[in-house]
Amino acid sequence: MPGELRGDTVVIEDQKEGTQLYNKGNFGYPMSGGGLELDLIEATFLVECERLQVLKDGLPMPFGDIFHYSSSQHDKFDVSYLVYRDMRNRGFVVKAESGLFDLSVFPRGFTMSNSRPRYLVRAVSERDVLDLDMFSKEVGHTESKGKKLLYGVVDEEGDLTYYHMSTRDPSGSSIHSSSKYAAEGRLIGERVLVFKESQTEYLNGKGSYGKMLGSVLQLSLIECCFLMEMGDLNVDSQSGERMSPEDMAELGMRTQEEFGLRLDAFKDLRRRGMVVKTGFKYGAHFRVYDGSPEEEHAKYLVHSVPRDKMMMWPEISRTVRLSGGVKKEILFCRAGEPVEYLEFKWFRP
Repeated sequence: MPGELRGDTVVIEDQKEGTQLYNKGNFGYPMSGGGLELDLIEATFLVECERLQVLKDGLPMPFGDIFHYSSSQHDKFDVSYLVYRDMRNRGFVVKAESGLFDLSVFPRGFTMSNSRPRYLVRAVSERDVLDLDMFSKEVGHTESKGKKLLYGVVDEEGDLTYYHMSTRDPSGSSIHSSSKYAAEGRLIGERVLVFKESQTEYLNGKGSYGKMLGSVLQLSLIECCFLMEMGDLNVDSQSGERMSPEDMAELGMRTQEEFGLRLDAFKDLRRRGMVVKTGFKYGAHFRVYDGSPEEEHAKYLVHSVPRDKMMMWPEISRTVRLSGGVKKEILFCRAGEPVEYLEFKWFRP
C-alpha cells in the first residue's frame, strides 16, 4: 500500500486502501474527500510491519530511511517510537499527542469511534531527569480528565518499563488526641527518654510513639518535635534546662540530615491519623501504618523530598522495586505547603 511523504505526514490517496487501514487498527485520520493522513510515528510503524510503502519524490523509503527522517522532524522520536511500537504490539490503539504528553492510548479492544483514551503517556529515556513540579502538574491534568498517567521508560537497550503515576491522600485511624497532662522527658544524646510509667503507657500504648527500652520509653527527635508542638511532652536538656519546640527542631536540623523535610512529612502524616516509624532499613524516610503497628503491617513507605526535587529514573526504579519486594506502596512526599503525596507504581499494560 503506497503513501506519499508530505512534510511531517504521509498521505494515502486511494480511498479504499485508506479506509481499510483505518478500519483495521485505527491508523491515521480520514481526509475530507477520501484518503487517509498518517503522522510520522504511525507511518514508520507501518513501514516496519511491511503494511505501508512510503514514497519520497517517487522513490520508496526503507524503514531505516523513514526512521531517520522522522527523527529529524521530531525531538526524541526514537524514544516515543519504541513506546508507541510496544503499545501497538500489545493490541492498543495509540495516537501521537502534542504538548504535555507524547501518546494517548485507548482501552484494548476499543477504537477512537467508540471510546476515549484511557491513558496519557510520557515516553522518556532512563537518562532523563524527572522534574517533580512538572510531574505534579501532569498528574493533576490527567486526573482532572478522568485518565491515568503512564510513563514509558526506555532503557539503553530499548527495553521498556511502565510506571503508573498518581496522587494519593493517605489517612489512618490513629487520630492524635492530646493528654490532659504533658509527659516529662529528658534529652540524652539524640533521643529523649520518658521514665514515668503512666506517661509511657499513654505515649507508647495509645499513640504508638517511640519504643520501649525496658520500662523506659525512648522517643526520636522528630517525634518529640511533634509531641512538644501538640503540648503532650515537655523535655529538659542534658543540662537540665527546659527546651522549647523550636530548640528541639534546631537540634534536629543541626544533627540530622534532611530533618526539616522529614519533619514536614511526619507532622502531616500524624495529623492524618497515620502511625509513622523510621523506614531506614527499607531505604526510605518512614514506614507508615493505617493503625496500630502491633496489629498490622506498614502499608506505605514514604520518602520526603523538596518541592522542586529533580529525580533520575534509576533512583525511582530502585525505590519502586524495593517497595514492591517488601509488599508496600511507595509515596514521595513533596514537603512544604501544601504537603502532597505522589505515587510511582510499576505497571503492566
